Amino acid sequence: MKNVIFILILLISSCSTKMDIEKFANNQPKLILEEYFSGNTKAWGYFHDRFGNLQRSFTVKINGKWDGKFLILDEDFLYDDGEKQKRVWKIEKISNGKYSGSADDVVGYANGISSGNALNWAYELLLEVKGKKIKVKFDDWMFLHDRGVLINRAEISKFGINLGVVTITFIRI
Repeated sequence: MKNVIFILILLISSCSTKMDIEKFANNQPKLILEEYFSGNTKAWGYFHDRFGNLQRSFTVKINGKWDGKFLILDEDFLYDDGEKQKRVWKIEKISNGKYSGSADDVVGYANGISSGNALNWAYELLLEVKGKKIKVKFDDWMFLHDRGVLINRAEISKFGINLGVVTITFIRI
């Protein structure tokens, strides 16, 4: 019986539909990643587990530099428990609206596509949990709103099973 329930959960979770980036093509303001993140940005975020329980909150200070081909994002995280983390993204603009990014804890490359006010990243990340690194998938959506507010919602999964959601709000400073 346990095996049947497990198989049903896997089937249901694999049948979920993914948002279509092109549905946002006419939405304004237009999100141009290298323009938005050039300079200094601050962000506030939360991680909720798959049951909706708040697990962590954090702030991020980001310094971005665009050289015409690459966007370097230097991110400094401070978690509510005092833990600090640093991540440096190197993002290449492949073509209009298409990006490829890497960071030390990203497995391979992150692939991004933007349209209108939205951007969708797909990547695998080595996430440290209780001293162990586990490989998880991120389905990361960013939406630019009026007054420069950028909302980021990332679903985290492993083996197709939702582990939780990260929600981040960015403001240029």
